[in-house]
Amino acid sequence: MPTAAKNRLVIVESPAKAKTISGYLGPGYVVEASLGHIRDLPAGSKQLPDRYKKEPWAYLGVDVDHGFTPIYIVNPDRAKHVTKLKALLKDADELYLATDEDREGEAIAWHLAETLKPKVPVKRMVFHEITRPAIQAAVANPREIDKDLVDAQETRRIVDRLYGYDVSQVLWKKVARGTSAGRVQSVATRIVVERERQRMAFRSATYWDIVAELAASGGSTSGSANGHASFNATLIALDGDRVATGKDFDPATGRVRGGVVHLDEPAARGLAARLDDRPFTVTRVEEKPYRRKPSPPFITSTLQQEAARKLRFSSAQTMRTAQRLYENGFITYMRTDSVNLSESALTAARSQIAELYGPASVPPQARRYTGKVKNAQEAHEAIRPAGEHFRTPGDVARELSVEEFKLYELIWKRTLASQMTDAIGNSVSARIRAISTSGEEADFAASGTTITEPGFLRVYVESSDDETEDTDGESKLPPLVKDQKLTEKSLTPIGHTTQPPARYTEASLVKALEELGIGRPSTYASIMQTIQDRGYVNKRGQALIPSFLAFAVVGLLEGHYPRLVDYGFTAAMEDELDQIADGDASSLEFLTSFYFGAPSAAEGSVAQAGGLKKLVTEKLGEIDAREVNSIPLFTDDQGRDLVVRVGRYGPYIQRGGGGGTTDVDPDAESAADGDRVSIPEGLAPDELTPEKVEELFLGGGGERKLGEHPQTGEPVVIKSGRFGPYVSSGEINSSLLKTQTPDSLTLDQAVQLLSLPRLVGNDDSGVPIFARNGRYGPYIEREKDSRSLENEDQLFTVTLDQALALLAAPKTRGRRAAAPPLREMGNDPLTEKPLVIKDGRFGPYVTDGEFNASLRRGQSPESLTLEQASEMLSEKRAKGPAPKKAAPAKKAAAKKAAPAKATAAKKATASKETGAAKKATKKTAAKKTPAKKATSAKKTAE
Repeated sequence: MPTAAKNRLVIVESPAKAKTISGYLGPGYVVEASLGHIRDLPAGSKQLPDRYKKEPWAYLGVDVDHGFTPIYIVNPDRAKHVTKLKALLKDADELYLATDEDREGEAIAWHLAETLKPKVPVKRMVFHEITRPAIQAAVANPREIDKDLVDAQETRRIVDRLYGYDVSQVLWKKVARGTSAGRVQSVATRIVVERERQRMAFRSATYWDIVAELAASGGSTSGSANGHASFNATLIALDGDRVATGKDFDPATGRVRGGVVHLDEPAARGLAARLDDRPFTVTRVEEKPYRRKPSPPFITSTLQQEAARKLRFSSAQTMRTAQRLYENGFITYMRTDSVNLSESALTAARSQIAELYGPASVPPQARRYTGKVKNAQEAHEAIRPAGEHFRTPGDVARELSVEEFKLYELIWKRTLASQMTDAIGNSVSARIRAISTSGEEADFAASGTTITEPGFLRVYVESSDDETEDTDGESKLPPLVKDQKLTEKSLTPIGHTTQPPARYTEASLVKALEELGIGRPSTYASIMQTIQDRGYVNKRGQALIPSFLAFAVVGLLEGHYPRLVDYGFTAAMEDELDQIADGDASSLEFLTSFYFGAPSAAEGSVAQAGGLKKLVTEKLGEIDAREVNSIPLFTDDQGRDLVVRVGRYGPYIQRGGGGGTTDVDPDAESAADGDRVSIPEGLAPDELTPEKVEELFLGGGGERKLGEHPQTGEPVVIKSGRFGPYVSSGEINSSLLKTQTPDSLTLDQAVQLLSLPRLVGNDDSGVPIFARNGRYGPYIEREKDSRSLENEDQLFTVTLDQALALLAAPKTRGRRAAAPPLREMGNDPLTEKPLVIKDGRFGPYVTDGEFNASLRRGQSPESLTLEQASEMLSEKRAKGPAPKKAAPAKKAAAKKAAPAKATAAKKATASKETGAAKKATKKTAAKKTPAKKATSAKKTAE
């Protein structure tokens, strides 16, 4: 390391990272956090310097007319911090920029150098783990800022701004204000929408097969008590023709394809009866060696996928937890697409395997993996435990939170497993035949696997998105030989229904993006969060469900800007940006062709079509807003088209009609544009089946006439509004009670509702008393004085005497008795604490007794899943307890600080004053040591 005579300023991104690194560097180094990005493109033209505000490109913040020069500004909330960094730099002899080793980290380092304008030597310090040896090696071997990496990141930022701002303007004009587009976010949304379209078009089919429980005589006692080893075999063929399975049905029609035998329930049960007590004979036995290799160590995408499958973490939760593990020195850098392990890591893994599982579990040669990710940065390293000697989960358990421990354990297991021996065994498949009483040849199949040497399976088994896939279990068959006679113990006909393709989860969507070559490790978590924050995708458990707003946005882009959401185009753009990072392509040429076009560009590309600017301006007039905001469903039995419209008041279904605009209130009465019904919040697009739509229209989702009002003769109609079902007659409307449902409401009940508020009577002074139904339940009211009623029935039964008695009684003050929870959810999968949903002052919330999290928009106590609740509370725990307001205490402490110092040596000082003096002294010291303050536990603003 350099001599300690110099004063060196080291800048990292986050306070937590600064705190860990400062402990390894010692005196002569001041470690400060930049708090993430200190400089970026302006959020809009208002943040631009005045000299640029009148430029036609001002809204972009990029001078597209002069070499795509970005106009960077210091983030307003970082201005004071930049001043602080400059002050620290004045006392420094050298500046070390120790931001992350990826492109984004390189760009942050460059922005720091550009903003601080240091007059001392600037050195780039890089490392992939925060351990003492790694930090000391990084200080001893600095390098220059890699301008190619900076250019690549800067180009990405500019492309995303051009794409996002210009295309989003189209969406604002044609779909809805506040909608947005993004180079990767729009493609990710399209993938989710396409899967939902497949589900909407899916037609299910039923099919049957037969499972035979068979016994092999002379087997071991592992079967039944009579010495026969029993196993199951499934019917696969009848008279030489294969029996239909799920893959044989057309998902669009539900009809069977090809020359297969489609068994329905009567056929399956009849065949089972004809096979009962018939002899079963083994016709073929095949035995093959079984060998399974371990998976590579984690990269960013596979870590997110496995954490979602095994721990039920969201992508954001995984990366947030991994960031803390990295910054505190437990794992290597968590944004990587390389499966490489360093030589020291290979040595550490192999020695620990031998120690914990025996030398036989270590292969003769270290395993070296090759990544499948396009343009992987192989110079980086996979995610693994930090250091040259791995700490076991037991070693770190007391230092980590619940989430951190579970993720560390997952990483540790995967790393060790990647360097262990293969799992070895035998797999056996058998074919068995029986002849029915009618002479039918029925062929059954059975298979099994026996693991003789588990190898890496002792430590880790990779999960699958297919929940039916057996990833680690054995299914043994007894010893079987050709022509062996078997005893039939039972025949069970089993019915199956074909299922639509599974919805994407965050894990499977990340996998899909990775396979398409779209996005990079640093973007996956943010993309998952963005498509949810924009309202394009909602989560139901782990499943991602697109909104109808997403259908409209994707429909517009596919119909008018198909290249912008083309998977191949987006992946090719990633490749071009990677070429810029490698120094093999020009940033300016790429931006010019993308935005202004290039006639010589590839056919069908944005550049060949004239560039992004021409596309968004010339095609704007061709876009029919009503068309892109309309999602056809089906045509009903009466020939009426049913269409989902995305309107100002949310999505609704229109039945019949044709004209009009999308800016309509679905609750307004208008026969010119057909019947309308609002779509209840939380209803997935593929759930809008003809039966469900009919239920919405007839069961309170639309209008239904109940009859005429007996007093006015006006029609009494039940409708569905944005705030739920209500009855209407003339100018009077009234919401349904909580105990009532639209489909069972009678005319008499509706007339009762329309009588609210009901005049109960007048008191002795002639002041009227009304019974009303309010937001918090039924109550009686006399002028501004009110009392709650016990139940909704009392709205129509409470008498004047009862009302006067209630009003005469004092109001209940103070806290009421604790209300029972709205729902008990079970134990948190992370902390094992019981979770309950309670009704609070500001609405329902979930709690584990220590932390509370309010339910978000679109969530309800009934629909909230255990995984969602666990993630919400995990986010609360990560933020820590809310800071207590102690402004008055601060002033009091400040006043007592001076006399406390003067009497520090006096033992007889009152304890109260001594306590105040101690607090004041601590606060004063904190103010005098800005370097320590820099390592406080603030979150990085990356």
